[in-house]
Parts: sequence; structure tokens; C-alpha cells
Amino acid sequence: MNEPLVAEGTDLATRQAQLDIRGMTCASCAMRVEKALAKVPGVTRATVNLATERATVEATANPHDAGALTRQLVSAVEKAGYEATPIAASEDTASFAIGGMTCSACSNRIEKVLARVPGVTGASVNLATEEASVRLDTPLDDAMRERLVAAVQKAGYEATPINKTPAAPTPETEAPPSRAALAEIAARRELRAVLIAAVLTVPLVVPMFGHWLGLHWMLPAAAQFVLASIVQFGFGARFYRAAWKAVRAFSGNMDLLVALGTSAAWGVSVYAMLAHPGETAHLYFEASAVVITLVRFGKWLEARAKRQTTDAIRALNALRPERARIREHGVERDVPLAQVRVGAVVVVRPGERLPTDGVVLEGRSHVDESLITGESLPVPKSPDDAVTAGSINGEGLLAVRTSAVGAETTLARIIRLVENAQAEKAPIQRLVDRVSAVFVPAILVIAALTLGGWLLAGASFETAILNAVAVLVIACPCALGLATPAAIMAGTGVAARRGVLIKDAEALETAHDIGVVAFDKTGTLTLGQPTLAAFEAADGVARADALALAAAVQQHSDHPLAKAVVNAFAAQTHGVALPAASQARAVPGRGVEADVGGRRLAIGSARWLAELKLAVPPALAERAQALEAQGNTVSWLMDLNAGAQAVLALLAFGDTVKPTAREAIARLKAMGIRSVLVTGDNAGSAQAVAAQLGIDEVHAQVLPDDKARTVRDLKIRSGAIVAMAGDGINDAPALAAADIGIAMATGTDVAMHAAGITLMRGDPALVAAAIDISRRTWRKIQQNLFWAFVYNLIGIPLAAFGLLNPMLAGAAMAFSSVSVVTNALLLRTWRERR
Repeated sequence: MNEPLVAEGTDLATRQAQLDIRGMTCASCAMRVEKALAKVPGVTRATVNLATERATVEATANPHDAGALTRQLVSAVEKAGYEATPIAASEDTASFAIGGMTCSACSNRIEKVLARVPGVTGASVNLATEEASVRLDTPLDDAMRERLVAAVQKAGYEATPINKTPAAPTPETEAPPSRAALAEIAARRELRAVLIAAVLTVPLVVPMFGHWLGLHWMLPAAAQFVLASIVQFGFGARFYRAAWKAVRAFSGNMDLLVALGTSAAWGVSVYAMLAHPGETAHLYFEASAVVITLVRFGKWLEARAKRQTTDAIRALNALRPERARIREHGVERDVPLAQVRVGAVVVVRPGERLPTDGVVLEGRSHVDESLITGESLPVPKSPDDAVTAGSINGEGLLAVRTSAVGAETTLARIIRLVENAQAEKAPIQRLVDRVSAVFVPAILVIAALTLGGWLLAGASFETAILNAVAVLVIACPCALGLATPAAIMAGTGVAARRGVLIKDAEALETAHDIGVVAFDKTGTLTLGQPTLAAFEAADGVARADALALAAAVQQHSDHPLAKAVVNAFAAQTHGVALPAASQARAVPGRGVEADVGGRRLAIGSARWLAELKLAVPPALAERAQALEAQGNTVSWLMDLNAGAQAVLALLAFGDTVKPTAREAIARLKAMGIRSVLVTGDNAGSAQAVAAQLGIDEVHAQVLPDDKARTVRDLKIRSGAIVAMAGDGINDAPALAAADIGIAMATGTDVAMHAAGITLMRGDPALVAAAIDISRRTWRKIQQNLFWAFVYNLIGIPLAAFGLLNPMLAGAAMAFSSVSVVTNALLLRTWRERR
């Protein structure tokens, strides 16, 4: 009976858990694991990605006993016949390669030993991969790592720490092997096994080619039996183990089909050998051996191709340095990265990677952020500029005050976002899952009908069984299971390398059909660094006094327009102190007000001016119209004191259009996508920018809350998928209201929760790039599913009608899933069009 997740009366919290799943071979396996996880009490959603071999689970659980949920999930997977290892959501996990285990009793003993170490909340040991995963309730440090190794050694085994974030070895320590390195070792072992199986199979196959050349020679029956049996039960043992787990769980998978098919070919050959001693004409040992060898070879190729789809994640992980150089009291020392805390000063020499996020305190340099933002050119950095962990320092020495470490750095958040997107299932995958659920039972029925049909038609038993074997062997649920996730992994990976972060598979699938993109103006299509282009005081008001009052109202604001006013005052007065301001407050969508020298003053938009019913002097009104027509944003300095309300001055702000903005709009138009400008700016400025960029539809003077309504109206009027592209400051409601939100992030603002796609550079051309990647990924998914279905629809009937022998069927099955993954890998050749 399952352990209850919560005690009666306990408040519930929604938790997300991730598990590494081992033992899956096809889509049927993934479906079985998904169903097993969904049955765990409290689970509200479970998805399993065959390509990444990872399960993502959402559940309501007792927040004070998170381990109970994890234990039940692992138990459910194991009962389904597979192996699961929990993945910690943050840096509270340790992994070790374990040596000396020989059976499950060993792994159970190590689990118990590790669980008794103080600070350990759970331990899972995988006998097959010889890896231990330990979950901790305290940060992992060198002391804890040593205690865990000592515990394993005391139990009589060996433990080697596995580095999940590989980096170059330092002079003091040699970096432990990464999981990718261990996977490469396992791949070499698999290839070695395939080569040995091929060597044993070749003597069985060569006589067939000799017959075509007129040479009639066959190995003795006993020799064929020995070679085929070694391949069948030695190198084919993995298929029997996986098939037994499937049968025990009342399900089926690819391994069951292979095991049944090859066993039938081997069994009928043994029967013929015993029934006709000395004859070799009716022996089919080569069929079973060739199928085993080819399928294992295909699995090796598939695994190798799947590893290439995760190149982006490995490249991002490789950006994490292992150590940092910190400065304390004027002394520099080298420490492990785990010891660096927020606020510490980190010194980064030329050519080194930045270990943390932070702000430059001293020094000037250029920083290469290409693998994080996709920016091809190094970015200049000077004091007060933000820098990101993983980027490479150029020619200068930098001292950086740390603002984020570990899981909170930009790099770590990017990796989590990409990993989550690759772990999710696209909506189209649900159809594939329904097909996969009945695939294996249907193939077993077709194979039985093939056997019976040939026997009824008067064929020999050998002929009937071989045709049934061909049906079992050529059917491939793997290609169906890998078609979608392989393309998504490749697509999200290439997007991440170009500075486009896709939140989940649903966003990737939705983006391919975008018909309208609504753009915010300031910070999205323009640089968002306005300057005070014009300042004119009303008659009877001294310009210098008015500018001082305007700067005083804005002095405590971080808004770009406020900074422009304060900078203009500083530039024109050369160090003159600003008047004191108090009780300052922002009025959303309108402006800002404050008390200055006993007067209530405000700087705001024409909308606020109209609401206050203040009269604008004719000269200023005429000047405002001219400035707006030139693309400037006009604001007003107003006196709000009762009985003395008046307009004191006009402020015009100019903002430069981004260099790639016009190209971005043109690119979208070439893709058949309409662009719309939605801004809170005045109509004149909005129309000027729209005309400059080639945008036909403009919605100006739209308050932040009304942007969402405008986007919803666009969806209704256009009848198309509508995307909203904004800079992520005031656009959250509109981003959420759109079918898909596209947020432009800065170096420290990685992604907004409301956005499905985040652009790591403020480049509007990336909007078109994101949609193009989505379209190409969608086409790859369609191509993969088409070929996966067509392969089975054509191959199975050919095998049933005796037009394919088991060896050709085995070869076709082995390479079907490889072709699907290889086709998805072509996405890595994507290049941004200019």
C-alpha cells in the first residue's frame, strides 16, 4: 500500500519533481511510466520524454515531507519495470560513480549506508549505471562530499564524485569525470559489444553471399548453433530483461517484439537441426543473430545521435567555472565556486570566465557573451555595468561585486529553462502517445495472423514463422516515440545558442503559426535610452527654474525619461544642487508628482493634462504638435496647487530606433506576418516610428492595463495567432493575454513568467528568428511523424506478405529511429537570415 503523501488536516503545496528514467526503449515504455506516475496519490500531471529519458511530475504534497512524494514516484516507476533517479531542483544533490557492486543486494546496502549520513534526505543507487544520487537538505560542500565517499568505502565499495557541471581542471585539483564523460565510456562499451556480436555473426552470414557467387558451403549445424546462441542469449540478454519487465507489467515494448522475433527464428532453427540431423538448408540461425546485432548497432547509433541533440545543454554547462578568485581586505585568494557568496568581490583576469553574475566595480574590458545571449561581438564593460556568469573576459582586469551565485545566476536559469522545455511534451505528442499505447499489441496480433495465414495458404511452418518474425522485427515504436522530442530538443538547443529561450514545447508548437506580432515601442523597437530633445517654458516662467523643478520631481525615479531630465539638468548647470523633493509618487500610465519648495508639481502625459483640464498656451501646443510629428514623446510640467494650476513647461524626449528594427519588420512581412505597434506614447511619436519602420497599424496612448485588451481585440479581429513582443517592464498583462508572449530580457532579467519566448538580446530581429526556428522545428516534427508512420504502414504489410526476410527487416528497424533523430539534427544547421 502506498505511503500517504500528507497527514489529515495538513496544508498542501504544489511541487514539481523530475526523475531520470532508465530502461525505456520505445514510446510504449514512456506511456507506461507516465501512467504509473499518474496513479501516485496527489499527482496532477506527469509527462515522460523518451528522448531525454526524463519524467516531470506536478503534485500536491506536504511541504514538510517532500521526500515522501519522491519515494512514491521512484517506487511507482520501479514497479512498472524501470529505474528512476530523482533530480534535485537546486544544488542539493551529489552524484557518485560506485565501484565493486555485483548485484541488487550491493546497491541496497549502499543506499542504506548513504541514507544514515547526517544531512542526507534520500539516496538512490543504480546497479546498471553504477551511479548513486544523494539528496541533501544542506548545501553540498567538500566536507559533505568526503563524508559520503567515506561511508561508501566503509561499506566495502568505491565511490568517485561525478561532476555535473564539467569545467577545466585547476592546478590544485583534477576535475572528476562528468556524466557526459561516463556516458561516453558506456557508449564505447556498447560499441565494443556490437563489434564482438558482429564478429560472431559474420561466419553465419558469409555463406549466404557465397551462394550468390555459386559457392555452396555452410558451417556445420553445431557451429551455427553455438555462434547464434552466444549472440542470442549473451548479446541479446538485454532484450529479454526488458521484455520480461514489460510482460510483468502487462504491457509491451520494442524489446518484447525483438525478443519474440529472434527467439522464434532461433527456436525454429533448433527444431530443424534436431529434426533433420546433418542438414543445414532449413537453418535460420543467421536471421536471429543478424537481427540482434543490427538492432544493438542501431541503438548505439540512436544514443549517439540523441547525445548530439543535447549539445546546447552541455555547452551551457561547460561555461560554469569550478573556482573563483575573491578579494577580501585587499588580499586575493582562489576558492571553490560554492564558497562564493552574494556581495563578494570577484577578480576576473583577461581570458577567464566570469564565475558569478555581478556589477563591475573596477576595470574596463570587452566581454564575450555569445554562448549566453547569441551576441556575436564582445560587449564593452566598465564600472556599474552588469556582467553574467559564464561569459569570457577580454583584455582587461575586472573586479566584480557578486549579485547572484549558483542556481540564481543567469546561466543557471537559462539551463533550467532549456532543460524544462526539452523535458516537456508538445501537444501533438498526445496523438502519438495514443497510437503508441496500442502499437505493440496490434503488432502481436498482425504477427499471429501472418503465421496463421501462411499456414492456411499451405506454406511450410518455417516460411510462416519467418514471415511472422519479419513482422515482429520490422515494427518500430521507437521512431514514433522519438519523432517529436528529438526535434524539440534540437530546436530548443539551436534557439538557445542564438539567444532565444523557449519556455516549453507548447510555446514552440504555437509559435510556428503566428500571424500577427504586436510590438511595444520603447525598449523594444527603440533603444529605450531617451534624451531630452527639447525643453520650452511657458511665458512668464524662467527656463532654468522650470528645468530645475522638472529635475527635482524626477530625481528619485529610475524611469528612463526621468534620467534624461536629471542628466540634462546636470549637463546645463554643471554641478548645481537640485531642489529638495518629497512625497513623490508615480501615477500609473500618466506620470509622476512630488512636492518641491512647497508646491505640488507633476510631469505627465497629454492624457493626464486633459484629465486635469489644464489649458495649454497656444505657442506650446503648436510646438508640441511639431515635436510629436518628428517622432518625439511630449510630456508636460504642471503646477497642481489649488487655485494656481497651470502648465509650466513642455518636455520633448527623443529615442533612437534600434538598428535592426526595420529589418525585423521587413523579415516578418516576408514571412507573411503582420506587425502592429501598441504603445502608451502619443499618437504623433507612434505614427512617426511606425512610418519609419513600415508598420501599418498603430495603437497609441494605450495604458499598460489596456494593452492586454488591445491584444485580445487583435486576436478576435485577425482570427490568427497573435504574439506580443515587449521589453518585460510594463508589458506583463499584454504578454499574458497574447497567444504567445515574447519578452526581451536584459543581462540579469532572464525571463518573464508571462512570456513563452525570451530573447536574451534586445534585438527585434530575434522575433523573426524565434518564429523561423519554431516553423522549422514544426516541419521536422511533421516530417519525422510522416516517415515514422509511413515506415510502419509500408514495412509491416511487406513483411506480412513475405517480401522481406527477417534480416532486412531488422536492418530497417534498426535504422528507422536513427533516421528520425538524424533528421532532427539537421536543425543544428539553422542560420539566422538577414
